[in-house]
Amino acid sequence: MDEMHERFAPEDLKTGASAPEVLETKAVLRAPEPDEDRDDGLETASLETSSLETASFETASLETPSLETKGRYGKMDVVDPGALGTTMPATTVVTATPGGTGDDVALAFERFLQSFEIFKQENDEKIRALQQGISVDVVTTDKIDRINQALDEQKALVDRLTLKGARPRLSHSPHYSSGASLQHKAAFDGYMRRGEAGGFLRSSRKALAISTNDGADGGYLVPPEVEAAVLRGVKEISPIRAIAGNRTVSASVYKKPFSVTGPATGWVAETTTRDETNSPTLAELAFPTMEIYAMPSATQSLLDDSAVNIDEWLAEEIQVAFAGQEGAAFVSGDGNNKPRGFLDYDKIDNGSWAWDKIGYVATGNDGAFDASHPSDDLIDFIYTLKSEYRANAHWVMNRATQATIRKFKDTDGNYLWQPPERADLSPTLMNYPIAESEDMPDIGTDTFSIAFGDFGRGYLVVDRAGIRVLRDPFSAKPYVLFYTTKRVGGGVQDFDAIKLLKFGES
Repeated sequence: MDEMHERFAPEDLKTGASAPEVLETKAVLRAPEPDEDRDDGLETASLETSSLETASFETASLETPSLETKGRYGKMDVVDPGALGTTMPATTVVTATPGGTGDDVALAFERFLQSFEIFKQENDEKIRALQQGISVDVVTTDKIDRINQALDEQKALVDRLTLKGARPRLSHSPHYSSGASLQHKAAFDGYMRRGEAGGFLRSSRKALAISTNDGADGGYLVPPEVEAAVLRGVKEISPIRAIAGNRTVSASVYKKPFSVTGPATGWVAETTTRDETNSPTLAELAFPTMEIYAMPSATQSLLDDSAVNIDEWLAEEIQVAFAGQEGAAFVSGDGNNKPRGFLDYDKIDNGSWAWDKIGYVATGNDGAFDASHPSDDLIDFIYTLKSEYRANAHWVMNRATQATIRKFKDTDGNYLWQPPERADLSPTLMNYPIAESEDMPDIGTDTFSIAFGDFGRGYLVVDRAGIRVLRDPFSAKPYVLFYTTKRVGGGVQDFDAIKLLKFGES
């Protein structure tokens, strides 16, 4: 068995292979050789992967007494760093996105946790060498960076598998559908497959606001099930939408009043004359909805295939496109024909904070954390947020920033960044969950690379009800284009609920 472990254990991390090469390693899973005096029917077997068409697996060591896992998620209960050495544990890892089953998620998540244990061990050895005055060679630094990269890739894989496994099927909707809803759904299917618009109810036909020489082009509302699936999928993919507040409106602008000063109050005795108080000063926040579009294409052969669920196909095609565009706008959008991102608002030192501005705290170093105690910057940053917002607060940062913070430790030697306890949860930093947004800027001179706050109260996403589709079989023959539009807006609704960390001297 030791020979088999040595043969299949991915030693690439020791020899300098890149993280993608490590993740692509393939091997055969074998059961242990049966004892000669045992007659339990066990035979040497290889793992057949025909049921997972797009997956490839590394070996799983069947003799890992120093590693104990808990439940189906592979949570580490006991870890013996000495037993791990510098070799990546030989457990199963999925290198492509398979079916998203519970076993796939559990195996990928177990590999993610074990990779983090190796990362901690290697980084600790590097720290001990520096403390002893020993210079760290390039090979060691490169190895830590590669393990760090592997962690990011494995976490992304776990997220994809979890999302795919949780994706509901539109055809098994449990709620009751009225006759009009079923009629609309049947008419929509006919329109998508064959371009037949006669079956639509007159009330469902909407004019798209497109300026052309021929006037407004006609479009049709998608069935409510498709709209719900798109919004649900976008929320699961878009990191800001997942943690922000949300409103669905029927108008083009959502207006929200708020009190600037509040009513005046005071203490009085039971029989004392009450002076007249000032009325509260009210203002109004406006969140206009802007049009976002996607144009998926399909061949007529695909549309003619009755086994293809057109509703599911359309929802899956457009939700990824919408999520990418929305994610960027919610972070840094300028409000010009798109939502306004929280980084676009005026920023001010948190000590001089005022309404309609986002407060920030500076690290004191140009383009970096504090050189001697970097974790102190994070602690100070957390407590700039009021306690009423901290209970539901999230970190927002990109992958590169998260990789830097992953190396930080407290005075007891514990890592501040911790992996999630389950595959469907987010990693945490100082016990607050992290929303990873690649639209956040990298750490640099005077950049605002980290946000922290209660985004459910601080940022509002506004969706206008209705997603519309216009079928175009002429522009890109032999493909049929589906011009799909929805209207969405966004902006800060509570300026005190979100804070920024500035990587600058002041």
